[in-house]
Amino acid sequence: MALRLPPSMAFVTHLLAVWRSGGQAILLDHRLTDYEVRRATERLVPQVVVSPARPVPAGLRTFVEVDADLASYSGHPAGTTHAVVQLSSGSTGPSKVIGRSAEDLVEEVLRYTRIDGVPQRGERLILLPSMVHVLGLVGGLLYGLHAGVELVPPARLTGDAIVQAIGSATTPATVLGVPFHIGLLASVQDPPRLPQFKRMTTGGELVPAAVSRSFEEKYGAPLGNMYGMTEVGVIGTDLYGEHRPAIRPAPGIEVRAVDGELQVRRPESPYLGLSDPTRWSDGWLHTRDAGVVDEKTGLVSIKGRLDSQVSVGGLKVDLTEVEYTLASLRGVEAAVVAFDGAITAYVQVSAPQTVSQLESDLAQLLAPYKRPRTLHLLDQLPRTTTGKLVRDLTTLRKAVS
Repeated sequence: MALRLPPSMAFVTHLLAVWRSGGQAILLDHRLTDYEVRRATERLVPQVVVSPARPVPAGLRTFVEVDADLASYSGHPAGTTHAVVQLSSGSTGPSKVIGRSAEDLVEEVLRYTRIDGVPQRGERLILLPSMVHVLGLVGGLLYGLHAGVELVPPARLTGDAIVQAIGSATTPATVLGVPFHIGLLASVQDPPRLPQFKRMTTGGELVPAAVSRSFEEKYGAPLGNMYGMTEVGVIGTDLYGEHRPAIRPAPGIEVRAVDGELQVRRPESPYLGLSDPTRWSDGWLHTRDAGVVDEKTGLVSIKGRLDSQVSVGGLKVDLTEVEYTLASLRGVEAAVVAFDGAITAYVQVSAPQTVSQLESDLAQLLAPYKRPRTLHLLDQLPRTTTGKLVRDLTTLRKAVS
């Protein structure tokens, strides 16, 4: 059964009902276009598709009320025993089809219970990511149900509404989100004192130290990092911000670095309809992320995507370093740095900026061969439905044009 529902009680009840009946749930983000849904159903051939009976109101609500409509589809029974099938974020290209078993989901929920700093029974989790995706699904919904943690979606996806949700009760509150949500909280002018604000934890992308310091100064709460993938769930965390930019592998997770690539032990390939030894082989998932593992401490440092290492005039440049440097500049909210024959930067600015200003600032921080040849300034960088920055060059070029 395919669920094309927004975060709602309808989504939760249909998901649990599918699992209780022994079925397989295919999760489709309700924000996908009809064309994208049609392509997904052609690939996944479900027997039933559950959608909202009426259009979901546009707006910034994080949890909505919808009536579900069930439609038969000319599919067939599930060909695998996976409990859930999801699509990868698609931040770097076409989505991959990923299956996870019930045992794997239970294992991840129990993994969360062994991580120091996660919300405990009786506490609150201010849930910002969609439950359709792995962070909101397992780190939010399933962990919350298992651990007795109250899930509190804010009334709207705005900084003020998130602050209101934190302050709505006196019990300790953890905010779970992605880097995009940090910007929402940063936009709040003179937030009230929030002694119950325990921490904010973000997944999706690692957060620069400057952003973390600014957040902690404003709210008096630590900003924790979480590293994970749809294929695995949570891989490592630094919930207290003690090891930034490194993370510690989550309990039960084994990580190694081979030729500069991080790999995670997985007994089986999570990919459906894909046999690609560059993605999974011999019990190891190839993350396509560059990184190192400290043999003494076990800490993992993520250096960005493997394809972020490029050669400029015979000199190696780490595009992640350029990106982090850009993101640290005043007035810059986010940046994506790509290589298409030359280093090109796509920059989201929050205040009036000029290319010459940014180039002048970068000249103080980066060697000439590392600096972008071209800077594109945008009001908003394209993001996936999970809030990740899109790195696909075709999409980025369209955003500029």
